[in-house]
Amino acid sequence: MTQSIIKPPEGVDDLLPFEGLLTEISTLFINLPADRIDSEIVAAQRRICELLDIDRSTLWTTSDIDPGVLLLTHIHQPPEIPAPPERMSTKEFFPWTAQKLLIGETYAISKMTELPAEAARDREAFARYGTKSGVYVPLSVGKGQVFGLLAFAVTRDERDWSNRIVQQFQLVAQIFANALARKRADQDLHESERRLREQLEEIKRLRLQLEQENIYLRDEITLQHQHEEVVGRSSAIKKVLAQVEQVAATEAAVLLLGETGTGKELIARTIHKLSKRHVRPLITVNCAALPLSLIESELFGRERGAYTGAMTRMAGRFELADQSTLFLDEIGELPPEVQAKLLRILEEGRFERLGSSKSLQVNVRIIAATNRDLAQEVSSGRFRKDLFYRLNVFPISIPPLRERTEDIPLLVSAFVKQYEKKLGKRIDRISRKSMDALQRYAWPGNARELRNIVEHAIITTTDGKLRFRSLDQASGDISTVGTLEDIERKHILNVLSKTVWRIAGKGGAAEILGLKRTTLLSKIKKLGIKRPTP
Repeated sequence: MTQSIIKPPEGVDDLLPFEGLLTEISTLFINLPADRIDSEIVAAQRRICELLDIDRSTLWTTSDIDPGVLLLTHIHQPPEIPAPPERMSTKEFFPWTAQKLLIGETYAISKMTELPAEAARDREAFARYGTKSGVYVPLSVGKGQVFGLLAFAVTRDERDWSNRIVQQFQLVAQIFANALARKRADQDLHESERRLREQLEEIKRLRLQLEQENIYLRDEITLQHQHEEVVGRSSAIKKVLAQVEQVAATEAAVLLLGETGTGKELIARTIHKLSKRHVRPLITVNCAALPLSLIESELFGRERGAYTGAMTRMAGRFELADQSTLFLDEIGELPPEVQAKLLRILEEGRFERLGSSKSLQVNVRIIAATNRDLAQEVSSGRFRKDLFYRLNVFPISIPPLRERTEDIPLLVSAFVKQYEKKLGKRIDRISRKSMDALQRYAWPGNARELRNIVEHAIITTTDGKLRFRSLDQASGDISTVGTLEDIERKHILNVLSKTVWRIAGKGGAAEILGLKRTTLLSKIKKLGIKRPTP
């Protein structure tokens, strides 16, 4: 920073009035409504110029379309001096000075002759608008990227700028930068709400159109595609597939709701397969499986040296999913700070790798899934309300297996074909008694639990007949009278008892139930299940 540290400007021997004005301005901007920020910035520029006998104060922000262009958004100056242009190319007007500012350096010029030879174009531009001395401060929030600059200029004579007054100008710039960032966030929120309302209206229109065209028939639902991966002929699963076909060709975010094991990832793959993005692979992230310390780097990537152990640059899942679809499973497990970054990507398509200030632009479609009640999570403060609304554009509820028991024979047949080849065995028959037992069972682990039980039965069979011994024993111990929660609690207790309370590993309770270890532990806590005292 070029500075001559001499006495303060004439008439400003004592900066106490300026410091008092800064305190007043800072207090004003703390809770200032967004619609008053622009006018109060200009008013503050005027008061500072009048107090310090400065001729001009300008505030410029970078263009969202062209980062090399600065836009004049706030100005105070007398009408008789030349006004700077409203749109200015940094390469054309002030290339040397702008380079300093955009990397975060404050620059004070007492005399134009102090500028180095490489700043010849800057000197010409300053002379064009009558500037003889000036202070130029970058605008940024925290350690974020510079998004503009604040300038104070004198056109009548040269002026020496003390360190103290330059520091005061930096405080002014910080007050303005924070206010403008808050205004932008408020505008983005309102714009997000407006777009969300438009999307909701479009969804209502599409639903009305579906009803008018009788796409959902009383007894039968006609689907436009063959869904080989999704097994089932029940009306419940056909309604899900009809919703899939309705939303797949759009760019709308989809929120899949359903219990563990209902097939949310399978539905996500189906949506992606039917979308315009199907030529690129679906990128999947299980938010519950990632350690808290690695969630951000896995999603957003990292630069080498971003943290201890980061020996190389790594692209995150959002970069990998550019022009494709990103499936965020167990979205309810994301910590609040990551929820904020995810919201920004959904709104702007921009993010930064860990350890980098460079913004990356991506075009990613989001499909999220959860087995939690996100509306309840929002009410309890564990999930951001604005992110929930952004994800909940097109919710699809996937029914549990107990609500589509007519699909169980088809699912069993599909699983048998899958594991016959894998295990090298042939299954010739399944008894009606066994199938009836499967259809009476409550299935707390849904299709995943059914698949595991079928695999277990194929492993243990020796004569080509499928027998579900574990299920028969479990069903005999569980009363079907009571609430679903009671049935689930009794079933989990029964399995825990048979495994001697071994949760994880081969033959553990989680495997038998078709649940993840963390999901089972969560259910045990939620249902108040405690290990009996020996």
